[in-house]
Amino acid sequence: MDAFAAFEKHINPGLAGLLRFTGLDKVESHAEGVYVWDTEGKRYLDFLGLYGTLSLGHRHPRVVEAVKRQLDRMPMSVRVLVSEPTARLAEKLAEITPGSLSISFFGNSGTEAVEAALKFARILSGKTEFITTQGAYHGKTMGALSVTPKSHYQDPVRPLVPGVKVVPFGDSEAIAKAITPETAAIILEPIQGEGGIRVPMQGYLCEVQAIARKHGVLLIADEIQTGLGRTGKMWAVEWEGVEPDILTSAKALGGGVMPISATVMRPEIGEIYKKEPLIHSTTFGGNPLAAAAALAAIEVTQELNLPERAQEMGRYLMGKLSGLHSAYPEFIEEVRGRGLMVGLEFTDADIGALVVSELASRGVLTAFGLNNPKVVRLEPPLIVEQEHIDACVEALEQSLEATKATLEGVL
Repeated sequence: MDAFAAFEKHINPGLAGLLRFTGLDKVESHAEGVYVWDTEGKRYLDFLGLYGTLSLGHRHPRVVEAVKRQLDRMPMSVRVLVSEPTARLAEKLAEITPGSLSISFFGNSGTEAVEAALKFARILSGKTEFITTQGAYHGKTMGALSVTPKSHYQDPVRPLVPGVKVVPFGDSEAIAKAITPETAAIILEPIQGEGGIRVPMQGYLCEVQAIARKHGVLLIADEIQTGLGRTGKMWAVEWEGVEPDILTSAKALGGGVMPISATVMRPEIGEIYKKEPLIHSTTFGGNPLAAAAALAAIEVTQELNLPERAQEMGRYLMGKLSGLHSAYPEFIEEVRGRGLMVGLEFTDADIGALVVSELASRGVLTAFGLNNPKVVRLEPPLIVEQEHIDACVEALEQSLEATKATLEGVL
């Protein structure tokens, strides 16, 4: 069977064309740690990390073993009895999330976590409007898409959920001006991922929290990409000591082995459940296999102190990239990020696409931001070593030289 041909014919012909253009028209075979192999035997250094999912790398043995043990016991919950791993995970999240967050709803993906956050914000506040930010990415189901202001994704499925206001990211005054008596919540990413690894000025999150509390508006922190150590803290809001009313987590939560998301909320949500226990529910979310994976992932993250490691390796990576920025100012506009959530903004999106293709040919996996294709993201596993960073940067320099030669040949 030609798997790529089957993908192109039966799944997504447009994406197949894009993969072919960037030299990624290959079929994955297996993976381990920071490496992926295709069916032709080529090895790739994974500096995309499934968009921040693979904080522990591929197939971390502790997470795999936890899932295998649970598989032998009970893979799925019957839902009319309590699942021990799921209850333990909720207890652990109450312990490690900021402030008074203590009630968790579990789903399978980030967009499900956001959907739950929006619903609970409306129920808890009794209001209907939301404030989101330009460049935000919160998912593509209808509610999450409504607070993801990209017309390319929104226009084909309008009308969306009404009552959403969009303000510039990093502008707390704009948020204050957008609040009305009907504002239920402000939703934002502490660092925008798909928006191009945009890091706001220090103090922005604190200002937004103060504004939210002044006006009695809920604050939803979307930590789907930033959470579980990616930015150098367990949660990115901890850089400013912010305590959101609702926090969403996914991606790294499953340890790179199982899909799982969590919407972690203030204890007042418990009162809503007392009135209607099934106000929001799921069949597969937080199933025993996924919960076992998440518990193991959190344990490994804490035991190896991966947030601190992300800071250390992130400084090393940023230092190397700053050198390339100085050497190729005609290509690289800016290097930015925090921890191991790093973005290279190119002067042109086409240049970024060429570099992604050249990197793939040299065995390094990256991708550009969905909301900002000028930015190529580097989100390696938090277990990455200096030698892996050196190999990536060397391939990046070669890719920049190859891109330069290509463009000179065209011109």
